[in-house]
Amino acid sequence: MSEEQKKLLEAQLWGIANLLRGKISADDYRDYILGFIFYKYLSEKQLLYANHLLEGEKVTDYTKVTDEETLEAIKDESLLKLGYFLLPSELFSALAEKGNNGENKYILDDLQAVMNHIEQSTMGTESEDDFNALFEDIDLNSTKIGRTPNTRNEIIVKILNYLNKIDFDLENVESDVLGDAYEYLIGKFAAGAGKTAGEFYTPQQVSKILAKIVTTGKTKIKSAYDPTTGSGSLLLRIAKEAEVSEFFGQELTRTTYNLARMNMILHDVHYRQFDIQHEDTLENPKHTELRFEAIVANPPFSAHWKGDDNPLNDTDERFSQYGKLAPKTKADYAFVTHMIYQLADNGTMATVMPHGVLFRGAAEGTIREYLIKELNYLDAVIGLPANIFYGTGIPTCILVFKKCREIDDNIVFIDASGDGHYEKVGSQNVLRDDDVELIVKTYRKRETIDKYSYVATLDEIKENDYNLNIPRYVDTFEEEAPIDLNEVSNELKDLDRVLREANTRIKAFCSELGISEPF
Repeated sequence: MSEEQKKLLEAQLWGIANLLRGKISADDYRDYILGFIFYKYLSEKQLLYANHLLEGEKVTDYTKVTDEETLEAIKDESLLKLGYFLLPSELFSALAEKGNNGENKYILDDLQAVMNHIEQSTMGTESEDDFNALFEDIDLNSTKIGRTPNTRNEIIVKILNYLNKIDFDLENVESDVLGDAYEYLIGKFAAGAGKTAGEFYTPQQVSKILAKIVTTGKTKIKSAYDPTTGSGSLLLRIAKEAEVSEFFGQELTRTTYNLARMNMILHDVHYRQFDIQHEDTLENPKHTELRFEAIVANPPFSAHWKGDDNPLNDTDERFSQYGKLAPKTKADYAFVTHMIYQLADNGTMATVMPHGVLFRGAAEGTIREYLIKELNYLDAVIGLPANIFYGTGIPTCILVFKKCREIDDNIVFIDASGDGHYEKVGSQNVLRDDDVELIVKTYRKRETIDKYSYVATLDEIKENDYNLNIPRYVDTFEEEAPIDLNEVSNELKDLDRVLREANTRIKAFCSELGISEPF
């Protein structure tokens, strides 16, 4: 698929939002649109696979199959290959067509039954966890999309009809084209979601930086992990930089957890290749027995957690060796040490953090010093522009950690926050492709660049009391041009002369008018 075709698909999908704008709020219709796109994708995958199985049979079009034995055989094969099963009558096109069927166009009950059946078809199979309650956010009885059943039905039929006219062309396009268009929609919704955007979306260019860093020097990654998965975009971005065997993640927000699983499947990641769990990562981690070669994350900034209110944290191997627990009102270092615990010895971890983690003292200072002095895991500190994330304008940074560093390895500091290293688009600051490449290139080459980056020794870090505030290492101060005082004096004399001449003219005008002078 050409770039033009991809852009067309994105525009077509976003057209549904324009279709509903003014009728339903964006927050309300997001889950419906994304959910129905996913349902159409599952339908088209089922149709293609079933037609493949029917090659050489009497009936080769799955939509026309009625024989129970044939349907049962297709179901068995579909559950193994696809992880789910849809009957011909449950395909997206069949529901959309019924919605146009004159007086008998009420489809909400049928649609709900189909979504329930998709989930039920996986029960007792390997894919059960990946499809369980996947459509629970699509509430067809919600008054948010219409006050009466008929009004709701009218809106849902409109969405299905619009989507039914779009050809996903799954046979002929690269596997990630529709997935990328789906992520484009997620990003568009995030742009208008205010503070809640950070719960599910990391800007694409930041995702690209993290992915390129954790895949440096590698073309294959055994396992990738994100403890705050969001929509799954960070994990999927790694797959654009290297071949990933397995994806793992955990997400606290139920709606976002569902979105992440849909996003994985839409990017053609097989259900056996990913394991996304729904739970609080810090309080109830689901993958502690595993170690991951690539870890990426954009945790909620300075979130609250139980800290020392939970006595188990004092003995938890993820937190206990650092001498202090992260403050209850700032879980940033709790996430950092959790990820380090999960990091493989040959792995790389890159995480977005608020700037405060670089210099805050007390417990955070103790943990930071231990990470650098005792473990020597910190590999790089990268400052990003402020106002780059949806929902918050605070300045952020990327911390990079590796367990396989040598004892005298240095730490790279990069300040990509200055003018000229981003562009302003609307109310957001945005990294351009060249900005991303410069960050990644500087990290990989470990270069000192005037007013941009500095390669610091561990002794220098120690001299700064393990304070990582970037201006301590990267001098971005711009000297002002020298001022010629003689020139300034002459300019003042000229101004004085002009003022005296103006006063003389005003005095003459006042005399002529017979009024008093204003000075």
